[in-house]
Amino acid sequence: MKPSPRKFGTADRGLLPEGRITGPMPWVLAIMMFLTVLAAAAGLGLGTAARSLDADVGNSITIQIVEANPDFRNAQARIVISELQKIPGVTSVRRLGEEEMARLLEPWLGEGGLEADLPVPALIDADLTAEAYSNLQIIRDAVAAVAPSARVDDNAQWLAPLAKLIAALRWLAAGLVILMVGATAATVVLAARASLDTHRGTIEVLHLMGATDVQVARLFQRRIALDALFGGAVGLVTAAAVLLVIGNRVGALGSELLGSAGLPLTSWLLLGALPVGGVFLAMLVARITILRALGRLL
Repeated sequence: MKPSPRKFGTADRGLLPEGRITGPMPWVLAIMMFLTVLAAAAGLGLGTAARSLDADVGNSITIQIVEANPDFRNAQARIVISELQKIPGVTSVRRLGEEEMARLLEPWLGEGGLEADLPVPALIDADLTAEAYSNLQIIRDAVAAVAPSARVDDNAQWLAPLAKLIAALRWLAAGLVILMVGATAATVVLAARASLDTHRGTIEVLHLMGATDVQVARLFQRRIALDALFGGAVGLVTAAAVLLVIGNRVGALGSELLGSAGLPLTSWLLLGALPVGGVFLAMLVARITILRALGRLL
């Protein structure tokens, strides 16, 4: 009768020394995970910024009324607001107050710049439906009829280059994550092959004892999984610390656009799942690599 394959227990796992701290494998995986988390965080943050930008701008326009005479300027602003409210598809109309104008012009004019006798244009924000936005020329003509000096600015058109840049950077971040995943898999392949060569004599003894290739592969699988778990945890914690520091620095700038690139709770959960995915990837790659190598040895 053919002897049944020997089962390996906890004591037999020491046949392959692990050395998770002294060996290079976990630290290489930690660096890989650190870079992967940073790239993924950049992509998720840019996605949040893109959604925030789209929500803030959307189908909105800004009307500038450039007129030196303040009385005439205010009169034209009231007429334009009244005319916009009559147009179907205009959901809201709002004129920017003096405090908002002062905040907008403060970087250029300094504090109290509006107190100087400067002809500051009147700004009117209007939100449109998708149908009204597609027929923007109708609104332009209506505004020009009552205020010839007014200029209608399409906010989305002005911000289109920025939206394209954000989209390109998101694709770049996604590409970096894919490259890092591939590099991690290649690292596991090299580590598995090196470990197999190092413990070739032990593997031959295990085979003589009745161990199957699958059982031997599980021993390597466990060792590499522990290395990947240790390296992934170190990489995640380090990357999270860096992201928190960067987030505090960005928050101190007071920029609404940069502040909108923050990471919500769902994004942090996705980043936290990366080391778990890295462990499963390392186990799968190690198993395939060891089984194929053992198949060639027989």
